[in-house]
Amino acid sequence: MSESHAPLSGSQIRTRCCIVGGGPAGLFLGYLLARTGVEVIVLEKHKDFLRDFRGDTIHPSTLQLLHELGLLDEFLKIADKHFESLNLNFEGQQISGPYFTHLPTECKFITFAPQWDFLNMIARHASEYPNFQLHLQAEAKQLIRDGEHVIGVKVNGLDGEYEIFSDLVVGADGRGSQMRIDAGVEIIEKGIPIDVLWFRVGKQGNIDDNTLARIKNGRMLITIDRGDYFQAGLIIHKGFFDEIKQEGLEAFRNRIQEILPELGEGVAEIDSWDKVRLLTVQLNHITNWAQPGLLLIGDAAHAMSPVGGVGVNLAVQDAVATANLLADKLYEGRVTLADLQAVQHRRERPALKTQRMQVFAHQRLFGGHSAPGKPVSVAWGIRKTARLLAPILKRTAGKLIGMGFLPEHIQTPERAAKNSTPVAP
Repeated sequence: MSESHAPLSGSQIRTRCCIVGGGPAGLFLGYLLARTGVEVIVLEKHKDFLRDFRGDTIHPSTLQLLHELGLLDEFLKIADKHFESLNLNFEGQQISGPYFTHLPTECKFITFAPQWDFLNMIARHASEYPNFQLHLQAEAKQLIRDGEHVIGVKVNGLDGEYEIFSDLVVGADGRGSQMRIDAGVEIIEKGIPIDVLWFRVGKQGNIDDNTLARIKNGRMLITIDRGDYFQAGLIIHKGFFDEIKQEGLEAFRNRIQEILPELGEGVAEIDSWDKVRLLTVQLNHITNWAQPGLLLIGDAAHAMSPVGGVGVNLAVQDAVATANLLADKLYEGRVTLADLQAVQHRRERPALKTQRMQVFAHQRLFGGHSAPGKPVSVAWGIRKTARLLAPILKRTAGKLIGMGFLPEHIQTPERAAKNSTPVAP
């Protein structure tokens, strides 16, 4: 974890840019702005980045950005599992899905890394610049306005409430964005029919760790290799977690073993519902990303489904585009509403196209054949899709998943001098 600043209660702080949210979008943007010389503060309401079951799929598009920043080798030491294709086991039949070996990138694979490791790395490098601050346990509660213009945020910190005044506030505070709520921005929901139950399962026996999803008896289990355990996710019908809990843990464990018997005794480790986390799947977007002095990006602007693992990568793309378009203007202190709207103009279309692709995938995978309270049944049509269309689509799908509809590249210069002494890890 990088060095954190803890302002005193009643403090009034001035900076060029205040970013609310220390997730992939907010922290990556903070790093990019800092290296260009912009004074920036990132607010993160938690004490660290260590939280289970956050998006951790890193695509070739993001790996390319890390390569352009000179951070790729360091990151790959964190993420040592590489997948050149997304493989599926369908009723015992191994199916090779979208592949990435043809992409025009430095890395022709996806990888998985605990999000906290990724964020710690970015925070550490950002903190090398004296114009960067990370405030942990700092929750932005309310926008500060001068008429219609956002001029800062009120923050609850470790020592009490303080205020940050800035030329720009960026709301990168996720699906439940407080900045979006305070701004009164309307959300348009897509109506996704599933949720995901996440849990850990210790490795037992001989399991193919290159298979990312397994479908058996119409039920889907996601398995992400974490070395000595799997981070696993069971797809369920939306809103029926309580009914599943009523069936009991034994029934839940049995259902997992029905899909993947090789897990063996590892499933017994799920001995409490406290070890099962509900991910309420959302797929939504807003139509207005910008107000005078305020910009919303990442999940605050467009929450993504887990399908394709695109969420982290789209958030990072938003951050890069924001830095490319605004860094010079922030450095000079002349950001206008039109400048902020330019970010939305560039990133809204790729986000909406990706969401349409996810809706299509949901319709094909989960065709409404599930009974209430039961895991979602995978639609029968996936059999034809997997066996007949995959050879045609998997190259294109690999490009869309791996690169997105509008991949960004680093265009901002590094013009800030780094600290003369190393930053504490």
